[in-house]
Amino acid sequence: MHHEIKNVISGLTPVAKSGTIIAALSFLGTSKNASSTIEKSELINKKDEAKQLVNNFSAPANELNIESYLTEGAEQQVYLYHDGKYVLKTNDAIFYETWKDYLESLLLHNYFFPATAYELLGFMVKGDAIVALVKQAFVCIDEVTNLEDVRQFMNDNGFSITRNNDYFNADLKILIEDLHDENVVVNKGVLFFIDTVIYIKKS
Repeated sequence: MHHEIKNVISGLTPVAKSGTIIAALSFLGTSKNASSTIEKSELINKKDEAKQLVNNFSAPANELNIESYLTEGAEQQVYLYHDGKYVLKTNDAIFYETWKDYLESLLLHNYFFPATAYELLGFMVKGDAIVALVKQAFVCIDEVTNLEDVRQFMNDNGFSITRNNDYFNADLKILIEDLHDENVVVNKGVLFFIDTVIYIKKS
């Protein structure tokens, strides 16, 4: 893994609004180390990770108002924050093998796209699932996104398109998926990346 990315996910490189994300990652790392003598079949899995996270990083119960629901995607639901300047998103990390991978993706999003940095408020039980609750700046869309502009922006920052709207940086070994016109929006001619799926290619 590129040293720059190692520094980001280890907390050595300061990243906006990422204190709780780094704390949760550190907690999971400590839990994993504490389990090093357990048989492989008994090692912490994603469900166990979720239980530990909700027990140790519980989101404020009064933050989410279900009446402010806006929209949803495959992995998250979006709600307008009470001041109208932010949105709250609940995410079940369905696109990630572990919660650690999801938390690392939040850190990397905040590193690459600080204008729409995620603030992790904690974890909560929602229905039958445990979800992360994150807060993000609300972006007012004033024009349709030109995907060629997205491609040019990503190319200028070292990412090449692989297929559809997925981009890969061969130097950093970072894959950013699904950058279509609902996940990258425009305000006053500026691109805002509001929803990203980011993976570290570790092989």
